[in-house]
Amino acid sequence: MDITINVREERKGLSVVELAGEIDVYTSPKVKDAVGALIDKGVYNLVIDLERVKYIDSTGLGVLIGGLKRVREHGGAVSLVCTNPQIKKIFDITGLVKIFGMYDSIPAAVKALA
Repeated sequence: MDITINVREERKGLSVVELAGEIDVYTSPKVKDAVGALIDKGVYNLVIDLERVKYIDSTGLGVLIGGLKRVREHGGAVSLVCTNPQIKKIFDITGLVKIFGMYDSIPAAVKALA
């Protein structure tokens, strides 16, 4: 399985990263590069859409945490969009639900970063 990444600017300084597929040890570098490129361009508020993600492993979680750390250095934030019970459970079990904003839709996640 591969990962598809679609990035769109919602407004200045805020981009939506739509991911589809699996985020694992093989595909995580692509996600890391995409998020890193946005941060390097000065985008410090990110909505990461996990709605079409079928699987995420610890490497994928590490990439999301790394992105969060980088944007927080600039006063930014990361909001996640996820309604998949299996993916949400991973964030619950690891406690990451407490450090990421988790939302049911892109508009709700964008609004939270306003």
